[in-house]
Amino acid sequence: MGIYPIKEALQIADELDLDLVEISPNAKPPVCKVMDYNKFVYEQRRRRRANQANTSKVVVKEIRFGPNTDDHDYEFKKNHAIKFLKEGSKLKAFVFFRGRSIVYKDQGEILLLRLARDLEDYGKVEQMPRMEGKRMNMFITPIKK
Repeated sequence: MGIYPIKEALQIADELDLDLVEISPNAKPPVCKVMDYNKFVYEQRRRRRANQANTSKVVVKEIRFGPNTDDHDYEFKKNHAIKFLKEGSKLKAFVFFRGRSIVYKDQGEILLLRLARDLEDYGKVEQMPRMEGKRMNMFITPIKK
């Protein structure tokens, strides 16, 4: 094609039974394109839907511990954590302190650090243990394969 005045461009679009679409109105002279506008809009929607289907949602799974969690419960929850990380989910492990158990903050931190060490092969620590109110949180993200 080439550069045409507006009247000629409209005439060409009519002859081809297509639409004259203004691409860049601020340019001197304005840039227009002869195309099937409905097809263009349809293709845009299709591309947007395809992109949305390809994006993955980040799933966060939680595992709750008490400050005095015994070894059997710890192992049970650790196995669940391994399963979650293998699925590709983020893991939020937290120790919940209630009542006077808040005096065992150090035990809670030791428990979370032990979990991080045990899950080194499956995930990477995103956030080290940190107190937030009555909870001590830690985030672990899965290792990409």
